[in-house]
This record gives sequence, structure tokens and C-alpha cells, in this order.
Amino acid sequence: MRMDAEKDGVARLSTGADDDRITPIGRFIRKYRIDELPQLINILKGDMSIVGPRPERPEIAALYEKELPEFALRLRAKAGLTGFAQVYGKYNTSPYYKLLLDLMYIAKPSIFMDLRIIFATVRVLFSPESTEGVASGQTTALVNLEEFRKGEEEE
Repeated sequence: MRMDAEKDGVARLSTGADDDRITPIGRFIRKYRIDELPQLINILKGDMSIVGPRPERPEIAALYEKELPEFALRLRAKAGLTGFAQVYGKYNTSPYYKLLLDLMYIAKPSIFMDLRIIFATVRVLFSPESTEGVASGQTTALVNLEEFRKGEEEE
């Protein structure tokens, strides 16, 4: 990312291919998921596991928790490099659905499920749509949560 990517002080998710904060080298690094390699150090240190709820940036997690206090329940399990929400959701999946997916994993952890998620992760690595960003002008995926709630009220 550019040095002044968030000079306005607002933490935001990537908007994907059109994100002007990402340098050409950064696009290459993200495209081939090289930016994930440092997480292996966290796994070796024991701070993370291979499979578990993927951590959000603290600033973004705090925003999600204001709208959806239950979002903090994801912290009941050790953070992971990959997880149920990463395999069955996308980068721009709403906080509500990330929470549901992660709670499904937390409720019934097993070696079998971990292996299934690891193998599914390999498939996702080669799927460009899994890294779709949020809409241009959006800073988080909260719009999806608002739309979800609006849809529930209409039913």
C-alpha cells in the first residue's frame, strides 16, 4: 500500500482491483497471496492457528461490534490463517454472515473439519472472486448488514 493510504485516519477494507491505495507491486503480492506468508510466523509462535476465525483489523472489528455486538464471539477461538468464513464467504462478506460461519466452526471444531477447510482453502486460492473488495466509497462491509436487516424488516 502507499505510505499515506489512510492519511485521513479511517480504517477501510480494500475495494479490490480498483483500490488506488495499492501499488503495482502490492497488487502482485496480493494477487499471489504473498502477503499471507508472515502469518506463518504467528502460527509457529502459537499466536494463531492454521484454521480459525480470521481476525479483522481492530478498528474495523470495533465498528462491526457497535452494529453487531455478537461479532466479538468470534474471539472465543484462536484466530486462524483460514477459516469457515474465508472458504464459504468472500473478503466482502457481511459481518453478520462472517459471524454465522465462524460460529458454525466454533460450535463443532474437529480435525476432520480443519482438514476440509484446509483443502477448500487451496481451491479458494485460485478463485479471483474470493478477494472481491467492497464497493468503491465503502470503508467496511457494514452496508451489507444494513441491507440484510432492511430485507428482514420487509419480510
